[in-house]
Amino acid sequence: MDEAEIRERLSAVEDPDLGDDVVSLGLVNELAVRADVVSIDLALGAPYSPTETAMAAEVRDALSGLDRELELSASVDTGVSSDDQVLPGVENIVAVASGKGGVGKSTVAVNLAAGLADAGARVGLFDADVYGPNVPRMVEADERPKATPDEQIIPPEKYGMKLMSMDFLVGEDDPVIWRGPMVHKVLTQLWEDVEWGSLDYMVVDLPPGTGDTQLTLLQSVPVSGAVIVTTPQAVAVDDARKGLRMFGKHETPVLGIVENMSGFVCPDCGGEHDIFGSGGGREFAAATDMPFLGAIPLDPSVREGADGAPIVLDADTEAGAAFEAFARETADMQGIVRRREVSKRS
Repeated sequence: MDEAEIRERLSAVEDPDLGDDVVSLGLVNELAVRADVVSIDLALGAPYSPTETAMAAEVRDALSGLDRELELSASVDTGVSSDDQVLPGVENIVAVASGKGGVGKSTVAVNLAAGLADAGARVGLFDADVYGPNVPRMVEADERPKATPDEQIIPPEKYGMKLMSMDFLVGEDDPVIWRGPMVHKVLTQLWEDVEWGSLDYMVVDLPPGTGDTQLTLLQSVPVSGAVIVTTPQAVAVDDARKGLRMFGKHETPVLGIVENMSGFVCPDCGGEHDIFGSGGGREFAAATDMPFLGAIPLDPSVREGADGAPIVLDADTEAGAAFEAFARETADMQGIVRRREVSKRS
């Protein structure tokens, strides 16, 4: 079987989101036919995305019955030299943001990272909230970072995630009072001085609002996608709209909107109560033509998980299942963004 025949078979594999086959879309990076092996590299950029996992399986099915071994790999060329990248070993950098505090943004970030890691991805979680870092407490990370002989920081790991937080670098009860230039300097050092290694995803928990930390991130790091967190409440949606505009100004892809604290199911009576209103996040996503990534219920188990194991690891609970679905949907949206970029360049 020659290369033309293999490409003909691959043309039967459709991208369900981009609406064409993988060959026409330019999603076949490399194809090499040798005596005993066929090597194919696909432009799939969201590891453990359910959609991309299914596409890879379809490629294997399309090429079943080959008279030689099939080697399948996946990579996305970002168009930036690895020498010029701040985090060359990190494939996707997903920023989790909110327009205001109190919407559970850090809980969403922790469960997104833990959900991706639980699916099998290599994940880093960067708590970039320099003024109120609390991710280490939320995952019960008692281990402090270590340092290499050349003063590189080795991040501790918990629940399959590599962790970095300002909480590791300041005293537990010390207030952080920094001006913009100081924020920029310390965040830049953490990008460059931490041994993140090879990661499929780095989830960045941003502070609320649209201040210095967000600006530093967007100017310094190739953010591949952003998640906007809101509650159904109108005031939260209004502030989330500001965050959406911020990413738009910096041409950062927004993967979608997630509605946290969506509804409360009373554990005693079973009745559902819309404490913060209903449907605000979904309506906001529809009004701005953004994907809706899911609704997370207001559940006491989420609060309990915020002081220990992330609730996404308990898919038997309603909140855990909602976070698991949200993590899958976010990975799928990151894959769409990556594949669309490749297709436009091809």
